[in-house]
Amino acid sequence: MKVYLAPVFTQDAPILGLLLASLALVFHTSRLPRFAKFYKFVPALLMAYFLPAILNSSGIIEAGEGSNLYYVASRYLLPASLLMFCLSIDIKGIINLGPKALIMFFAATFGIIVGGPAALWLVGQIRPDVFGGDAPDALWRGLSTIAGSWIGGGANQTALKEIAQAQDDQFSVMIIVDVFVANIWMPFLLIGAGMSAVIDKRLKADASAVDALKAKVEAYQSSIARIPTFNDLMVLLGVIFGMVGVAHFVGGSISEGMGAWYAESIASDPDSIVRFLSSLKSPFFWLVFLSTMFGVALSFTPMRKYEGAGASKLASVFLYVLVATIGAKMDIGELIASWNQYWPVLVIGLLWMLVHVTVLLVVAKLIKAPFFFVAVGSQANVGGAASAPIVASAFSPALAPVGVLLAVLGYAVGTIGAVVCMEFMRYLSMVG
Repeated sequence: MKVYLAPVFTQDAPILGLLLASLALVFHTSRLPRFAKFYKFVPALLMAYFLPAILNSSGIIEAGEGSNLYYVASRYLLPASLLMFCLSIDIKGIINLGPKALIMFFAATFGIIVGGPAALWLVGQIRPDVFGGDAPDALWRGLSTIAGSWIGGGANQTALKEIAQAQDDQFSVMIIVDVFVANIWMPFLLIGAGMSAVIDKRLKADASAVDALKAKVEAYQSSIARIPTFNDLMVLLGVIFGMVGVAHFVGGSISEGMGAWYAESIASDPDSIVRFLSSLKSPFFWLVFLSTMFGVALSFTPMRKYEGAGASKLASVFLYVLVATIGAKMDIGELIASWNQYWPVLVIGLLWMLVHVTVLLVVAKLIKAPFFFVAVGSQANVGGAASAPIVASAFSPALAPVGVLLAVLGYAVGTIGAVVCMEFMRYLSMVG
């Protein structure tokens, strides 16, 4: 519970200033040697979430129902962020990575899609109350946000929060489990990178393609890198937010049509499979979906070169502002009080990751994929653009862009894959 009866700041302007200051503090300290060990175990993303949460929980700010910060960030900055992340997708480049790289990426995605329902079902055999039907606080709603994070990233996770209508206190628990479980797996990948030759020998894999990838990606990155000019930034923001406006307009129209179709289908047949597709009538779903598709479409145009002018960096800024506004809605006291209710989520998360890892290793053995593709394919899903380059760099610093490239693909498919996972979990929760 909050320390103060009345918050110190309730207006959006000073709250936004404090949120940005907290983000600046996180990223400034993350570069200082004295904090290196701290950020090795506590990701900057988690701190970007919890510092605003501390400000809210201690009564310094109040960014709840009366604030428009989260709405603006989720409806305008989030789709813009997705557009810019997808802007750098090089479909030809991804294809040139070779079939094994893509197979391992999608194997990792498949492991997450099936792992969530499998873990939920297993825990449900011991704790049937984890199912919860279609209730507002049903566990599948929160778990779907983990699917969004593990297939895509923070933007997709937030998208699933809205699509599944997960509650704020539930979402807070999911973020903790998400980061905790994901960071248990990552050290194993880094250790594996140091002994990749031994693992490749066990897998009977030919890693010569990795050297060719390194040369190709280095050439691509150097060809587009430049110092952004004022005109670059104005054109980039103009096109991106123009597309966001189109996504809002078209998405709203589609959701109205889908809403009418959904209501008519349910009225004529209450047991129709259509009832598991309620996300199709969500305006937010179509906003995110169209923004992603527009970003992919723009990647086939000269706009793709704006990645060299810092498109993904600006997208990351928007994303972290969004993360801060979500954290500003969290009350740590209430979270602690309700923790006992959600401990099964940790067990589900661990089982979920175990399914993901098992699928990866089985597929890698079957197709004799180099461990590099295993590690980066996994982290491009689970860790996204923040940690996939770290894992890729453990093999060779020049291979970091490969992690980014596959992570961006994760942003493109993250929301769709997570919605599929969500619908499976929703079905299990309703049939028990």
